[in-house]
Amino acid sequence: MTTPTPASRAVRKLVDPGNNQSCKFCGEYIKFMARIQVKQIIANVYEDGKWLRIDYFHDECYDKAGQPFGEPDNQIMTKRSTT
Repeated sequence: MTTPTPASRAVRKLVDPGNNQSCKFCGEYIKFMARIQVKQIIANVYEDGKWLRIDYFHDECYDKAGQPFGEPDNQIMTKRSTT
């Protein structure tokens, strides 16, 4: 049985309160906004089958960057708790 080699991939998710990550494309912080459901792209980056880092992007910056890790997976986007 062959073990699959991890590949770089991107997911789209809501920005959580207290997020302090900078966008890899524009360099600005990705900010949580209570009344607007701001989305971000998080990409696990692998090199030679080994995890290297996580890159963060504003949703719109990821498109401007040419989707460097492919089409984001929307299945992993979760809702924040309302309680």
